Amino acid sequence: ELLQTIETGRDVEAYRQLAEGTLNRYVVDEKSFRHRNGTVVWTRVNVSVHRDANWEPQHFIMLIEDISERMKLEAQIRQAGKMDAIGRLASGVAHDFNNLLTVILGFAEIVTNDVGPETEQGKDVKEIMKAARRAADLTSQLLAFSRQQVLNAVPLDVNSLIVDMAGMLERLIGEHIEISTALASDVHLALVDKGQLEQVVMNLVVNARDAMPGGGRITIETGDATLDSSAFHHGKIVQGPYVMLAITDTGAGMSSETKQRLFEPFFTTKAAGKGTGLGLSSTYGIIKQSKGYIWVYSEPGQGTTFKVYLPRSISSVPTAPTAPSISTNRAKPSETLLLVEDETGVRLLSKRILAAAGYRVLDAADGNAAEKIFAENADQIALVLTDVVMPGCGGPELAERLRLKDPAIRVMYMSGYTDHLAVGRTGLRNSVGFVQKPFTAAALLTQVREALDGENSTAGTQQITL
Repeated sequence: ELLQTIETGRDVEAYRQLAEGTLNRYVVDEKSFRHRNGTVVWTRVNVSVHRDANWEPQHFIMLIEDISERMKLEAQIRQAGKMDAIGRLASGVAHDFNNLLTVILGFAEIVTNDVGPETEQGKDVKEIMKAARRAADLTSQLLAFSRQQVLNAVPLDVNSLIVDMAGMLERLIGEHIEISTALASDVHLALVDKGQLEQVVMNLVVNARDAMPGGGRITIETGDATLDSSAFHHGKIVQGPYVMLAITDTGAGMSSETKQRLFEPFFTTKAAGKGTGLGLSSTYGIIKQSKGYIWVYSEPGQGTTFKVYLPRSISSVPTAPTAPSISTNRAKPSETLLLVEDETGVRLLSKRILAAAGYRVLDAADGNAAEKIFAENADQIALVLTDVVMPGCGGPELAERLRLKDPAIRVMYMSGYTDHLAVGRTGLRNSVGFVQKPFTAAALLTQVREALDGENSTAGTQQITL
């Protein structure tokens, strides 16, 4: 069934030595053969010589072991390791950039308020803020790929989400592309973050649009699915029920080489300046962090289908969006806050914003210093606002220490990313809020006010999916 491949010079020399008796055995750990059906089979070849009583060589004995599955598994392990390494790098870069962008955006906002948005200086600062926000969007996509985002997974009707997005998607793809849907009527609810799934759909539709510059058709399908160990070509999966979302285009398709690198950050087949290469990588990260799976089916000239599998919710009732509570207390705040942040620029900015709003702010550069300040002012501090990841004592560990002194203390976290070690150990338990860097003054003040006015219970816990 196997067709012999072309022998290398090394093979020919080995056979000559075997025949002469100067070599007893010849082993090739990885050698490819072509099967009669056209597929490539990877093998391990062990060659020896059968000799007669006079030690004359009679024939070769060749043992061929099929190692295709092992090669595939090793490739999966290498790819997983590469993606994990890239993810760690991406999350670290995004975290550092978010700290810098918080300072840039925050102080630019203050300057705009001081000089006025319509002045020449104000317009210049507006351009700075515009560029910083674009950078913040890129770091957000890096965090999505590295699975370091804060997700709020709720029972969600995927069909309703697609219907609600239909108008926006039609404007997004343009008139030269037709979009149609095939939504299963009895599909179960998925357990996923609504905003993040919207981002996934947009990314995949934009990718489909870009694959059809001359026009074509995009089809969005939904349905229930049950996955088992044979449902995917690569990787181990958790068997069970899922909700399937598929997006198919009639574009040019892609080669196997492109498919192998498709979800890598900054990999793109588009012309320079036409894309960041982060759309599909962030989609991959969102789906994996949501405990789902994404697979691509494509051949050159045959179009492309992306299939997304989302965990199925045990609830039959979708979670309704809740309107944000608005406090009727318009009096200038006077509470005392303990601000803990190791980045000097972020700490100075946050303190300035909070103090300008009327709060009394006690600040510390690390958890140990914060613990000392809290010990001296515990009866006055209404809220602890702390970074998640800091040298020495991080935010979650600080919260545990402070609750030994005051179990009712309110703790609110802020971070450029959610660290696996810190958050995985504590899950941001018993927090009353979370503010994502980079933040605006309005966002910070709103989150702090809600944290102070809301109930101090685990009901306010941020749902973190790692």
